[in-house]
Amino acid sequence: MAEKQSQPGSRQRIDKWLFFARMVKSRSLAQTFIASNNVRVNGDLVTQPSFLVKPGDRINLALERRDLVLVVKSGGERRGPFEEARLLYDDLTPPPEEQKRLSLYEQAQRAPGTGRPTKKERREIDRLFPDVDGD
Repeated sequence: MAEKQSQPGSRQRIDKWLFFARMVKSRSLAQTFIASNNVRVNGDLVTQPSFLVKPGDRINLALERRDLVLVVKSGGERRGPFEEARLLYDDLTPPPEEQKRLSLYEQAQRAPGTGRPTKKERREIDRLFPDVDGD
């Protein structure tokens, strides 16, 4: 049997490519991921695991905590180590937005009126409900 040689212009199934690029842990997870409308290729939604990708395609992945933007550089032949998988794509994902870091003092401060009611608010609450004890 002749082995398939990956050529620069060759196409590959997207579920295999995601598996080889180590974006998912198994091909069946890749198929489920694709079927759940989390993958776009060149801006078009992909719902079939048999969709073929080629070098130059732009893939948008909607993962749990982040969105990835990848450009396919080549097709994969096997699921290898990270260093090998990293050669299959260019990562164009924008850096995450930096969240404002608060000091410990700022974190400990609360807005007035949040949390436990003040004495004035407790009195207003008591006026809303009749005295059950009769005191």
